[in-house]
Amino acid sequence: MPTPSIPLLVLGDFAWDMLIRTNTELLPGGDAFGEIMLAPGGSAANVAVWAARCGLETAFIGKIGRDRFGQLAVENLADEKVQAHFVYTDEHRTAAVAVWIDHRGKRSMVSGQGADFYLLPSELPVKKIKQAKHLHLTAWSFFTDPPRAAARQAAKLAKETGATISFDPGSFQVIQQIGAKNFLANVTDLNIDIFFPNLEEGQVLGSAMEPEKIARQLAEVFPEAIIALKLDAQGAMILQKGELTSIPPGTNNLIDATGAGDSFAGAFLAKYLRKADAIEAARFAVRVSAWVVNHIGARPWPDRQLRQVLATT
Repeated sequence: MPTPSIPLLVLGDFAWDMLIRTNTELLPGGDAFGEIMLAPGGSAANVAVWAARCGLETAFIGKIGRDRFGQLAVENLADEKVQAHFVYTDEHRTAAVAVWIDHRGKRSMVSGQGADFYLLPSELPVKKIKQAKHLHLTAWSFFTDPPRAAARQAAKLAKETGATISFDPGSFQVIQQIGAKNFLANVTDLNIDIFFPNLEEGQVLGSAMEPEKIARQLAEVFPEAIIALKLDAQGAMILQKGELTSIPPGTNNLIDATGAGDSFAGAFLAKYLRKADAIEAARFAVRVSAWVVNHIGARPWPDRQLRQVLATT
């Protein structure tokens, strides 16, 4: 059996984000000035990149097309110092996502079902998965099958070698569409160790509306897990072994919320997997995600301010 040697392995989607941001409200049928840009994304890839930027050795598994966007994906993760294991396909294009950011900084997305949605269990790099000390999964690998069977098999393989698992439920709207009960039926048996919902996802997964009640309800569903509830402008809330801790926000300014939750998860894991302190990890993650929401895109290039934050790892 391979000796676990990869601190963090992330499995899931790599996608290219077409970001559209307006400076003023765009009325139906109207026009507005704004910004348009192409940027690397995908929830799973974002987490991997942020963990690597925060100094943790990180690997990524995902499926891409044999196209120009796929070539750029390979180059991008190499530049980010993420060890990438890509599965290639000629049948599907590399994923792309349209990201709409309104004048208030709120984001909405339309996700195209690219190559990442067609990852099969037979395509998994078993040896690499069994080398992972921790596996991170996102709900985008669970909303349809494929790739659900592959993600569940990866979780099983990781647990067989003693790895821990974290999970991000990904999208409150998709969970609503498929039903919380149906969604949880494919998740609750994974023995999740860290659960990363945001407020809206927590609300649709249970009956509670307030953060504290949401966290405690989720702890009943995932009794062995640390609940890291992301609260955007209100910071975060950590529930661990029955003890609840509120983490104050790092900013009250929002330019673009794209990737905020992914940067939180990546930063949290980078800190937690080295020091095993969930509160310290959450405080660090809030600072990183606060920087992200003050910039455009899920992975803005680090500036001096962010490098000072990352130096605290």
